[in-house]
Parts: sequence; C-alpha cells; structure tokens
Amino acid sequence: QYTSTTSTNKQTMASIKRDDSKQKWETTEFPLVCETCLGDNPYIRMTKEPHGKKCQICDIPFTVFAWQAGTRGRLKKVEICRNCALTKNVCQVCIYDLQYGLPVSVRDKVLAENGGSGNVVCPPQSDANLSWFAQSQSRAIEEGGGGGGGTTTVVPELASAKLSRLARMEPRYERN
Repeated sequence: QYTSTTSTNKQTMASIKRDDSKQKWETTEFPLVCETCLGDNPYIRMTKEPHGKKCQICDIPFTVFAWQAGTRGRLKKVEICRNCALTKNVCQVCIYDLQYGLPVSVRDKVLAENGGSGNVVCPPQSDANLSWFAQSQSRAIEEGGGGGGGTTTVVPELASAKLSRLARMEPRYERN
C-alpha cells in the first residue's frame, strides 16, 4: 500500500513538470524596478512569494516581491511580470519607463507622434494569442534581442530628443 501512494505522488509530480503552461511561469530573484520605487533607504527588507499573482498584462503567474519603500514610504508590490516589464522597458511597480522616467502612456504617445510607432508594443486580447505573444516575447528576451519597445530598438532622433526633454531621471521619493 505504501508503494502505491509513493508511485501516485511521483506520477502527480511528473504531470506537473510536464505541464507546458506551468513551465512558463516566471521565477526570478529580484524585481526590475526604478530607483524611486526602491526608496531612499539603501537597506530594504524584501519578501518574495513565488507564483503569487497573475500579471495584469499577460495573465501568467509570476514571483511577487513586496517591501517598504524608504524610511517613510508605503508598502510597494510588483504588479506585472518581468517579461512584460522587459518588453516595454518599464518598472514592475509604478509602470514608468526606465530610460526616461515617464509614464508609459506619455512615452508611447511621443513615439507614435514622431515616427516611432514600431517601438510601441500592444499585447493581443484573446487568450490564445496572448499566450503565443508571451512565449515569443520571453524567447526574444532570452535570445538577447529584447522584447520590443524600449532601449533595444532604434528610436527616431526627433522622438528621442523630445523624450530626453521630458525625461525625469532623478528619484522622486515623494511618490512613495
């Protein structure tokens, strides 16, 4: 009787490992965040919860990190998965652009107005297309090509100049 229970447990574990959707779940050691979200204290205590939440963009479970941002800051939590953050080149917490420190909507609007519309990445809406999109983006990131919008693609000169003028690169701890 004991051996049958053990073999059943092994079969269950094997089926979980073979599940393609669960193999694509994200596990990371540190979030992709901006300096503002980390806070002014160089010593932070961070909690980690593997597969704690579904990404707001691609609906894939990812590792959730939480910490208190700075000495007087509030509790910060990761909101999107690392693949989506790398694809759009944004902070996982505040969803601001990492290169220019701007909200993504402002960055995408400037890129679209100035001929950089190829750099704007919009995920599909259907479940089948969304899973294909997430897999192709993670594959592109693993190959080192980046996922799309952000620093890995060529930004038109006019858009780059306008974004540089709008950029807010110094940390804004009052947001915490």
